[in-house]
Amino acid sequence: MKIALSGRVISLILIIVLLATVLNTYLVINVYNTINEAGQMDRSGFDFVVSQDGSTFKVQNTLTNQLIHGFATASIAINYALTQGNSVYLGKDTFNLTANIMVSNKWNAKIVGDGATINGNGHKIIIYGDDYTTSKYSLISGLTINNGTIRIENTFGATITNILFQNSAIGLEFANNNTWTEGSKVENCHFINCTEGIAFRTPTGTATGSYESSEINRCFFNQYDNSIAINVEKQAEFSSSQLQNVRIWIGEYGNTNQTGLRMTGTMSQSLLSGVVFESFSNAPDLLFGIDILDSADATPILNSDVSFLGDWTARIHNPHGVWISASGSQFSRENLPVPIGLNGEFGDNIIIIPKPLKIVSFKPKIDVQGSFSHDETITVRVQLEYLDNVYSKAIEKVFTNSSTIWFSDDDLLEMFPSQNVVLAVIVDASCSSSSTDTTVKISGYGIAG
Repeated sequence: MKIALSGRVISLILIIVLLATVLNTYLVINVYNTINEAGQMDRSGFDFVVSQDGSTFKVQNTLTNQLIHGFATASIAINYALTQGNSVYLGKDTFNLTANIMVSNKWNAKIVGDGATINGNGHKIIIYGDDYTTSKYSLISGLTINNGTIRIENTFGATITNILFQNSAIGLEFANNNTWTEGSKVENCHFINCTEGIAFRTPTGTATGSYESSEINRCFFNQYDNSIAINVEKQAEFSSSQLQNVRIWIGEYGNTNQTGLRMTGTMSQSLLSGVVFESFSNAPDLLFGIDILDSADATPILNSDVSFLGDWTARIHNPHGVWISASGSQFSRENLPVPIGLNGEFGDNIIIIPKPLKIVSFKPKIDVQGSFSHDETITVRVQLEYLDNVYSKAIEKVFTNSSTIWFSDDDLLEMFPSQNVVLAVIVDASCSSSSTDTTVKISGYGIAG
């Protein structure tokens, strides 16, 4: 049987549907507004949201939606949230610190802001571990920090990203007082008028100096007088790391005692790539792109795209002659004594290796001096060690009297492989007699890369 609805019934049904739609829309908007007012739209993945509440601060637990009001200062509110949970979100408010913010012995701790401003007033945000096993994978991001510091200590895998540091004695510092701090990543940060932009501190206590396997990427530094962009302190090891796509502006604000990279520790096997040191000064006074001091160990490897623009007191200040590692850098080894084995046996070898680089080319000179007995011969053997633990054909030079010879191009070609990387030059010597009054020395000049 076909059911026919009157026009009045149809109108009534439509009115009910319309009212239901309006009510549903109201509820959605009301829920949205409630969530938005509490910061819920930005808090996904965070345990707590900290925000201003008039002259005080409030903390919202995002799991229970509980709001706690009346925190007298931002420091108290943020520290409370970080003791109760692992992650804190800061909205577009201004947070004036009256004490340090402390994150102790946490994994995956997060302090993230959506344009939040922190006036540090000389205080610090500290990510601390009793050792690196208790403090891992922390993240601090999205903040403007005025006159404040982030300190990472005894921590593995920390990430500092999208932060503007301004007018700080120290912007970002890494420290060790037990074990080490490694695997850190600093990205998309800007340092303006910081006495020290990034500092790697001398280890204390039972710690090593290792800050290895770390990265500084896409960061910018505006230097003022009496300041250092990146400071690697004595015994600090910012090694096996990367400094990439970084720009350091010097001499634009002030004209004296400004340094891009200062080394009293070591940066062995660390690569500088796409780094630009730019000076704006017309009369530089103690303006250094890189400053290498007397206690510095190995310098970083300078890629071919590292640039020094403008005028400097010294692009690289190196008063103690520490070897500068760079792609295509020249090196020499002069008058290295070679032990002589007797009775036709080769003695201990010496190894020439331009750490941390590999050998692009090397031309040896052998110098044999002394009194030869009747029928005495000295044999000097030279071969190359390749990166895959393969050794080249050995070239032997035989001496029956005092003389000096250079290897010829033909000698070198006999040792060269069809394709490989030269790690080291190995030299040893033998004497046909049971004793000798001769000496063997080797010198050479080459290019490393």
